[in-house]
Amino acid sequence: MLNQVVDFAGEVLPGRCAAPPYSEIAFLAELGERLRSSRTRCDLSRRELARRSGISERYIAQIEAGKGNVSIVLLLRLASAIHGSQPKAA
Repeated sequence: MLNQVVDFAGEVLPGRCAAPPYSEIAFLAELGERLRSSRTRCDLSRRELARRSGISERYIAQIEAGKGNVSIVLLLRLASAIHGSQPKAA
């Protein structure tokens, strides 16, 4: 499971190549965009992601809008919910 979380973090967490100082506002906006992209790529609605992760639909919408300052624990729950929805590689 840790590998899935690390992979998800690589997909979702922005700033890997950013030079300091990196704007927190830009970081949260990019994080939200990447979360939305991962969710839609897995064909998950916000409602379904909320159900699977235990995070409210409203808070997921805030994160995707770049307004939610998400904790590492919530990112772990989102990663587990999203990666649990992806088909297994053959």
